[in-house]
Amino acid sequence: MIGRIAGRVEYKGDDHVLIDVRGVGYVVFCSDRTLAALPGPGEATALWTDLMVREDLLQLFGFTTLVEKEWHRLLMSVQGVGAKASLAILGTLGADGVSRAIALGDWNSVKAAKGIGPKTAQRVVNELKDKAPAVMAMGQSARPAVSCVDESNAAVIEPAPRPRAAPAPQAASAQAEALSALTNLGYSPGEAAGAVAQAAGEAPEAATADLIRAALRLLAPNG
Repeated sequence: MIGRIAGRVEYKGDDHVLIDVRGVGYVVFCSDRTLAALPGPGEATALWTDLMVREDLLQLFGFTTLVEKEWHRLLMSVQGVGAKASLAILGTLGADGVSRAIALGDWNSVKAAKGIGPKTAQRVVNELKDKAPAVMAMGQSARPAVSCVDESNAAVIEPAPRPRAAPAPQAASAQAEALSALTNLGYSPGEAAGAVAQAAGEAPEAATADLIRAALRLLAPNG
């Protein structure tokens, strides 16, 4: 399994990038958003990757963060969502937008992605809503693959690491702690994630205690 690739950008296509790794060129398929974040030809870069292996096909898919990669894996687990559809959703919403839309049950946002119909969007939300808390808790800036690549040792392919978040910023840490607190109070992961996502959207810099209070108000019978 190729879990991360680092090297020099040779060119960027409409849906992929060619990365030269010590003389070997790897075609990596990416979302529009990820492609836009990559540097131009000749510059060093790195991506977290997921390798699709089929009987007649090998394809690499690239992501700027482990959170984006995790959402790709989960989206691909939904019936009717292939790699192209997953990248369309991530390209339209971004990893954080996917987290928020699924946590809030906002299938209309998912439906905004090219090629995603209402039934598929509803299926995505229904099947993944309870998985949103774990992905959100990974942190909004789990160690990016593309930052601070040293050209002298950039051409490295590493085995897939276990998803692990770097020290999260205060806002992401507060959301993860609020999620944990609400689930400990007996709320389902889906309910907790939806309330925390909405509270965080209204007050992005809120501390843990403030997020919990706001989420509890939203979860109250008349909230």
